[in-house]
Amino acid sequence: MKLDILVFAAHPDDAELSCAGTIIKHADMGYAIGIIDLTQGEMGTRGTIEIRKQESDNAAKILGVKVRENLKFRDGWFKDDEEHRLKIIEKIREYQPDIVLANAIDDRHPDHARAAKLVKEAAWLAGLSKIETKSNGKPQTFWRPKHVYHYLQYNVIKPDFVVDISGYADRKMEAIAAYKSQFFNLESNYSNTFISKPEFLAHLRSRIIMEGNYAHIDEAEGFTSSYSPAVKNFFDLI
Repeated sequence: MKLDILVFAAHPDDAELSCAGTIIKHADMGYAIGIIDLTQGEMGTRGTIEIRKQESDNAAKILGVKVRENLKFRDGWFKDDEEHRLKIIEKIREYQPDIVLANAIDDRHPDHARAAKLVKEAAWLAGLSKIETKSNGKPQTFWRPKHVYHYLQYNVIKPDFVVDISGYADRKMEAIAAYKSQFFNLESNYSNTFISKPEFLAHLRSRIIMEGNYAHIDEAEGFTSSYSPAVKNFFDLI
């Protein structure tokens, strides 16, 4: 299956928290989108691997993605090395996305920046024909995405561009709410964490508005790029 957009996330729920509106909007437009979670979020204070798996599957249905997989890297301990890069290269070559989305280049959680660098460099290496990989025992064709963009997470980073998600914020919050074990839930018996407080969800809504303010639109999600994005003419911009 060829995908138009492949989203990599260090943890299940990273994609929902950061770019769910963009994912849902593009899925509605007919683009084929997939998510590859790098870890199972097993180091999280709340929930279990099994619960997170069910929650991520439920969120995937809301997002409208074609595929969601988990590479089962060690949460908190995965490395930016040859072994981990090759696993990401295999997925990029398998799905041949035109656009790759990855974690924020700098963030509160150290896994995020490490995943950002890991995915960015693997995406470039995936285009080298002398790096040999296989899928189901068959050699893969080399493939380099046209673009790698990084979504924004907790740290405030001024985006290089924003995607207008006006009208999609409620559906984004619905996808986030699929992670009942992780976020505010009066029925939960788990210990409170930084992200389980009700104020955290309010913070997310305010970020959507703030990132929209950069482009004078109601609601947006921001992204950074390692190079300057280009438009064909001024009228491509809104």
